[in-house]
Amino acid sequence: MSGVEADMEGGDQPKRRIRNIAELAKMAGVSAGTVSRALAGKTLVNTETRERIQAIAREHGFRPNQMARRLRTQRTGVIGVVIPLGHERRQHISDPFFMSLFGYLADELTESGHDLMLSRVIPGDDEWLDRIVDSGMLDGALMIGQSDQFDVIEQVAERFRPLVVWGSHRPGQTHCAVGTDNIEGGRLAAARVITQGAKRLAFFGDAGAIEIAQRLDGARAAVAAAGPGHSLVSFSTHLSSDDMGVQISAHLDELGGRIDAIVAASDMIAMMTLRLLHDRGVAVPGQVMVTGFDDLPLATQTVPQLTTIRQDIASGAKAMVDSLMRRIAGEDVPSTVMPPELVIRESA
Repeated sequence: MSGVEADMEGGDQPKRRIRNIAELAKMAGVSAGTVSRALAGKTLVNTETRERIQAIAREHGFRPNQMARRLRTQRTGVIGVVIPLGHERRQHISDPFFMSLFGYLADELTESGHDLMLSRVIPGDDEWLDRIVDSGMLDGALMIGQSDQFDVIEQVAERFRPLVVWGSHRPGQTHCAVGTDNIEGGRLAAARVITQGAKRLAFFGDAGAIEIAQRLDGARAAVAAAGPGHSLVSFSTHLSSDDMGVQISAHLDELGGRIDAIVAASDMIAMMTLRLLHDRGVAVPGQVMVTGFDDLPLATQTVPQLTTIRQDIASGAKAMVDSLMRRIAGEDVPSTVMPPELVIRESA
């Protein structure tokens, strides 16, 4: 009589707990290697055998020793999600863009069986990323944004391949980036208000960040293409909610109504601008048009609803995780540049 049959005849008697893979292999009548592969869900083990081994493990309360498995495979099962804030030290993780992208990344990583370690980093030197990737705690790292740390990321990417960044791709760069064509996105936003009759444009955003600098470049290109009589002035505007409102109010005071449109570097800046224009009795889009960038879910909740540039955050998160897994496996995966999409709503 097998051990399984003896346990079944025991009726309500408690099942003997299995202590290790060797005991489970003996009970199932297979090798320890087959048990390891079956518990890992490997398709090398036929479906019937795999399901039988997993059922025995569940019945006898067996859980593989994760630490031992990680020592054997030299993998931790942990992916770091890093948010560097070199240019925007007071920005919070609760920022809707961070939370939207992080949520999609978490969904993808959970599906692949990985744990997450989240880090919000305010760089104090040029070795902050080295300390993260050399900690021995991670199989790979995903970064939300390049901030003003492009050179630091490049240096680490030269030796640490399982690193993927949400951000911009420059010709010849080493690190793998996934993101939107920010220059084209900025151009689309500015071109939209120009086609609607705007001649005097203002750009609100902090060009210290690479992505925002590119959006400004795109807006300038659209103004240049529109020809004489069109102009654009740029105002540094932080993404930190603690500073944003005060800065935009100061910008509006300085502009004094001498503009037709505001091209905001993010939806959050655009939404704050809408509110402050409303407080001043300025009609949008009647007197001033406003565009954003991101197409966060909140963009449809403003009054008026926000015209913006859509970044496909869900597809971007999937591409980031897929690129990282392939890089962990040894592939030299290139960057992914996604096309932006102009979403026309009421504000422009």
